[in-house]
Amino acid sequence: MSDHLIPLAERMRPKTLSDVVGQEHLIGKDKILSSSLEKGFCPSLIFWGPPGVGKTTLARIIAQTLKRPFYLLSAIQCGVKEVREVIEKSEKNGKSVLFLDEIHRFNKSQQDAMLGAVEKGLITLIGATTENPSFEVNTALLSRCQVFVLMALSPDHLRKILNEAIIKDEWLGQRNISIAEDDLLLLLSGGDARILLNTLEIVVEVNNQDSLIITNELVEKSVQKKMARYDKTGEQHYDIISAFIKAMRGSDPNAAVYWLARMIEAGEDPEFIARRMLIFAAEDIGNANPNAVILANNCFDAVKKIGYPESRIILSQTVIYLASSTKSNAAYMAIEAALATVQKTGDLEVPLHLRNAPTSLMKNMGYELDYKYAHQYDQNFIMQEYLPKELSNTKFFEPGNNARENEMRQFLKMRWKDKYGY
Repeated sequence: MSDHLIPLAERMRPKTLSDVVGQEHLIGKDKILSSSLEKGFCPSLIFWGPPGVGKTTLARIIAQTLKRPFYLLSAIQCGVKEVREVIEKSEKNGKSVLFLDEIHRFNKSQQDAMLGAVEKGLITLIGATTENPSFEVNTALLSRCQVFVLMALSPDHLRKILNEAIIKDEWLGQRNISIAEDDLLLLLSGGDARILLNTLEIVVEVNNQDSLIITNELVEKSVQKKMARYDKTGEQHYDIISAFIKAMRGSDPNAAVYWLARMIEAGEDPEFIARRMLIFAAEDIGNANPNAVILANNCFDAVKKIGYPESRIILSQTVIYLASSTKSNAAYMAIEAALATVQKTGDLEVPLHLRNAPTSLMKNMGYELDYKYAHQYDQNFIMQEYLPKELSNTKFFEPGNNARENEMRQFLKMRWKDKYGY
């Protein structure tokens, strides 16, 4: 075994943006992060992406470029006390960069503790998460940060990292190393550059030779482990969740439970599964069965409280219910159509009669004039325009052909006659 103490992944950590492999959409020429740093500025950020794609590295480079002190904390190992210590140092010594790994592990009150310092600019917060920040970072903190999505490293990126390590690392450079086959190295890495380099280092250490040709057989023998059939950060993860969703959409509870079992057996986070089911309930069932989203939401809350192994039962019950439910994507299609219209037409004026008039000035300007209060009319309805005049008669919601939404169709047809064509 070698006497080097620093892991290869740490020795090969990029020091400048030009050394970073991948994330070209952020750090390429004239891209948002590189342009900001060239101007000596960087807002507080949330880096969202899979493990081993450069979140910590980019945070270090940002601090170095801005010439600010760099503090690294992990939300798994620290709490508000450590965060406040960094804030106090920043108040005393000047602005700093605080990198908070696994920021989604902080609860709302812990995240709130950073708001003031972020808002005042005392710290540039860089949070790192593998989870969707829309769900895991509270709204107040999220509104003060830009979210940058870091992409998984491609096989070409990983090969470049391997080749650079063999060429540039002093310890590896003492050996004549060539890679005849890299398939297993890439597979075992799961797209994580850190795991990739650490695996390469193990192979070289175990086979302590002056000249070494790396093959798949040599890698498997060296790491003494089977190839993972399911990797929570790799392609199988996305393939299986896709099959799971499609089975529920196709109303096949048997297939859906099978794919659920595959994820449970592989140790998939039950909250991840429940979150996808909640989205599915709204997107693929919607108003065809409004109880579906209620049950899915209760399932999500329950698995957060219970965890494995008992949560498997709650997940199974909910999956079977969702797969066996009437389906409709009408609500999903309605918001997609409305968003497309907003993007096309921009900020159209709110009609005067729909605006509130809390002051006499607003009343004099015609705000709320001619607005008809629906509850003062027969069946709590009166025909009037609720859209901007440019969009009058535009229909976004088309009810699905199922019992519940057909009731909606009849209700809307009785009210709106031929206005929307129901």
